Amino acid sequence: MSENSEKKKTRFAWGELFAFYRGEFTRLYVSLAATLGSSAMVLLIPLVVGYLVDDVLLNQGASVLPAIFGRFFGHIGDRAYLLQNLWVFGAIILGLYALDGMFSYLNNARITRFAETGALNMRLRLFSHLQRLPFAYHKQAQTGDLVQRCTTDVDQIRRFFQMQLSEMVRCLALVVIATVMMFRLDTKMALVAIASTPILFVSSWIYFKKRRYAFRVWDEAEGVISTVLQENITGVRVVRAFDRTDFEIEKFAVHNNALNRVAKEQFRIMGDFWMASDLLAFSQLAAVIIVGAIEAIDGNISLGTLLIFISYSENLIFPLRGLARLLADAGKMQISFDRLKEILDEKPEPGDEDLLDPVLKGQVEFDRVDFAYPDDPRPVLKDVSFDIRPGQTLGILGPTGSGKSSLLQLLQRLYEPTNGSIRFDGIPATEISRESLRRQIGLILQEPFVYSRTIMENIRMPRPQASDTDVKNQAKTARLHREIQQFEDGYETMVGERGVTLSGGQKQRLTIARALIRTCPIIVFDDSLSAVDMETDREIRRAMRRSGGSITTFIVSHRISTLMHADRIIVLSEGKVAESGTHGTLLENNGLYRRVYDIQRAYLEEDA
Repeated sequence: MSENSEKKKTRFAWGELFAFYRGEFTRLYVSLAATLGSSAMVLLIPLVVGYLVDDVLLNQGASVLPAIFGRFFGHIGDRAYLLQNLWVFGAIILGLYALDGMFSYLNNARITRFAETGALNMRLRLFSHLQRLPFAYHKQAQTGDLVQRCTTDVDQIRRFFQMQLSEMVRCLALVVIATVMMFRLDTKMALVAIASTPILFVSSWIYFKKRRYAFRVWDEAEGVISTVLQENITGVRVVRAFDRTDFEIEKFAVHNNALNRVAKEQFRIMGDFWMASDLLAFSQLAAVIIVGAIEAIDGNISLGTLLIFISYSENLIFPLRGLARLLADAGKMQISFDRLKEILDEKPEPGDEDLLDPVLKGQVEFDRVDFAYPDDPRPVLKDVSFDIRPGQTLGILGPTGSGKSSLLQLLQRLYEPTNGSIRFDGIPATEISRESLRRQIGLILQEPFVYSRTIMENIRMPRPQASDTDVKNQAKTARLHREIQQFEDGYETMVGERGVTLSGGQKQRLTIARALIRTCPIIVFDDSLSAVDMETDREIRRAMRRSGGSITTFIVSHRISTLMHADRIIVLSEGKVAESGTHGTLLENNGLYRRVYDIQRAYLEEDA
């Protein structure tokens, strides 16, 4: 990348960052002004002390100080008066500290509001953007890493603006003002005081570059370990069931050790810099004291001027040393924002506000549909065609990898066909908005997801305005009502994270009730009856036929008993429709469907 393009990229990134703070810049300006005011108070105190020593105590005359000091104290009283009332200087110094405190409070109050508003906007923008990203992105993204970016990285940016930005301005103000004032007081002493400044600047910049790179590696390592933790905690049942605890511990240890190595490298860089900068800073301060003492003894500078130089040297060296840490924090903030931009730069699903929003009746047609995933050119579906009328049930059977789930994803336009077309009520799917399709197609997945809420809230979630009676009716259709009544709190029973207080079959039936309450014209069961026994399966399908009316139903299942009453059944094999027909005609074909039927019947007879 060229230097110009790099600069353009940096300018663009800053513009995007500050866009999150739009409407809050008045608070930022007030905060920075208060920071400058606080810095001025800190630098005025040594001048007051210098005037006290030279003009009042020693009566040497502080001609090197700005004339305004003489005029100000002249209004208070002459030297004799001030000598008899030294409390005046204590009161002035106390007042300066009080003003410093007021400026600091004003700065903190305004910058905190500024930083928190930006973090609020970032989290909202990130969450909204993630909701609009295509299914393909979420299929490949690591959940733990996304969570870290939306929390830890946002907080890193918030901390920079809330704490480091004002401190950075304060450091720069102290350095610049102190340097100017020292040159006005005595050029020779000023040159001694700033002798190490170029070295500190260069070392601070090197430290910034190294910490910036090391933090990126650290942040990525934390993202990996967050993903490992999230996957393990989410799949703890599977880990225990397959006795993979030791393997998971070893896997975590590998990533934990990698993070530990990165962290050690971070702190090694920090240790090297702080050791060198401490040595340089204290050596510089010692040089100012030694040279200043010699100059004062020789009568080249006054004692008050020496005290001012010692104080200003501290205000120069230590803020400059701290500036390296602040620059490193700025680098960490930039990396965090770059990680957020990686999400925000992902293209969302195309806007389809101008597309149709028809009320579907349930007729669905696949016309010679081919499909391959964007990251894999190998076709998953090949020349798939079928037509299902409103109110009919289509059963889909096929071995693993035959394209069943891919077909269902095309229904909701989670992906687009490579070739061919899909039509709903004769309207091409590409002319219907995704929101409209997904609102009218109820999807019940094989792996049910239950929220940490009450059973009533879980079922009512797709239609918050649904009455309690509607909820209970759909629970009855899903054959869950009686079991809910046996719970102590009934429908107000809280279910744990991911529904851990419910059995697999209960969670499956709860998600069925949740899908049915939407009264969608099309319902899709993606092998979602696999966790219930055959008798319950039969009761649910019978209840749906009685209450479903004109609902078009897609049922994907490996269980023939679930598919046998469908109006039409298609058998997928290697992405193609190998067989199509009713249960009876497929049995006569002696194909894959018949073989699966015979195997399952043999198992049932053996169990009987």
